[in-house]
Amino acid sequence: MSNRNQTSTEVQTPAGRAAPWLLSLAGRITIVTTAVAVLAVLVTASIAFPLIRSAAVDQAKQQLTRQADAFAAAPVASQALDLRERHLLGPDSYELSAITSVGTINGPASELLDATDIRPVLTGQKVSRMVSKGGVQFLVEARPLSRGGGIVLSRSLDEINAASAQLLQRTLLALAAGVVIAVLAGTLLARRIANPLAKTAAAARRIAAGERTVPLDPDGVTEVHDVGEAINTLDRALLASEARQREFLLSISHEIRTPLTALRGYAEALEDGLIKPEEISGIGRTLTTETDRLDRFVRDLLALARLEADDFTMDVHPVDIGALLHQVQRTWQAAAAQSGVEIAVELPEKDAAGPLVATADPERLRQIIDGLLGNALRVSPPGGPISLRARIEPTSPAGTTPLPFKGPGTIAIEVQDSGPGLTTDDAAVAFERGILSSRYRGQRPTGSGLGLSIAARLAERMGLRINVEPTIPGSGACFCIRIPLAPGTGQGSTGARA
Repeated sequence: MSNRNQTSTEVQTPAGRAAPWLLSLAGRITIVTTAVAVLAVLVTASIAFPLIRSAAVDQAKQQLTRQADAFAAAPVASQALDLRERHLLGPDSYELSAITSVGTINGPASELLDATDIRPVLTGQKVSRMVSKGGVQFLVEARPLSRGGGIVLSRSLDEINAASAQLLQRTLLALAAGVVIAVLAGTLLARRIANPLAKTAAAARRIAAGERTVPLDPDGVTEVHDVGEAINTLDRALLASEARQREFLLSISHEIRTPLTALRGYAEALEDGLIKPEEISGIGRTLTTETDRLDRFVRDLLALARLEADDFTMDVHPVDIGALLHQVQRTWQAAAAQSGVEIAVELPEKDAAGPLVATADPERLRQIIDGLLGNALRVSPPGGPISLRARIEPTSPAGTTPLPFKGPGTIAIEVQDSGPGLTTDDAAVAFERGILSSRYRGQRPTGSGLGLSIAARLAERMGLRINVEPTIPGSGACFCIRIPLAPGTGQGSTGARA
């Protein structure tokens, strides 16, 4: 029990409460600012203090030199001058000693200088030096007198350093004040930077929790303001994306509900014995048709899920595009005949181009073409043609966006229907899930809204490009897939109907 109480007490200690602040941006900015200020003070002090002491010594030496020169220039009034200087500067400013004409030193300097040191003075020369005695350094200035002998002025460096200590203390106080100001400035700066970031983080958490249109007014420095604007942009993008998803799910729910209603109705009728024997065959066909519709919905949804998986695999190798398009034509011919639509294949002249060989995954490419052709068959009226065209063009045709692959050229595969066509606004959103299906439901034949999205996602995963090609008004819509041309394929571009 005591250990448990001790642990609880330790959690509430000031150090424990300070830990989050130390790990925060505001805490780290304050700490860094303080550290920089302290470092600057230490560097300044390490440079300034020796300079201050050196300046004090130089000033004292200059002053002592002037005093010694004054004594030497006025020997008659030397005693009066000494008394005046001591009265003005204090009794401890310097010590005065006399040198007799025979070289004897009378005064405190007798312990600092010997006969060798004062010999230049007796010959009329000046002496300026620093002398150490008992671990203490002294400034010494000796001057000859015109009547013979000389004078010696000496001053201890300890006295000079004591005099400069007050200046050092004032400098230290100024540096300490600078540290305090730097800490306060750092704290204010940290708050100015951290508070907008904290608001932005709170808004991001609310968005992550599912809330939308979170009010956030970005402020602070430019970078923090940009982060806030990015959060607002993300909020709007999520709102739009979720709205599209809801619309898509409502559309899918509506599409699935229709065949389910038919299946349930006929199942209940069969259960209640309301179906006549001669009607069973027709009802069976209806049930098969509605079941196929549900199967297409499920397969489309599964295809989208597989396209988002990381383990999506492809088998890329040379593909004969002409053979592939003829295969597609044969596969869809029966469905096209039931709808009264003709599917035509157009390829370059063989003598100009030779076989059209591209580098792609044939199964995935066939899946894209089947999706586009199924869409074309749905919107084309009876008697209207559907064209499957292939041509060779440069890697990046003039006026187009550069392709995501490099090579000797590309094969452009076009699927053009004879339906009502697409407007410029339609082309901009043609490959987004469910938009065209929702836009034209009830006005023209529409599917689940997944086919074009699946085709675009497949092309993206294979590194290809699919887009809506411009067409003459009234000639339907044209979708184009661009695939890298296999090396060695001819460069002709003449088209011929097959």
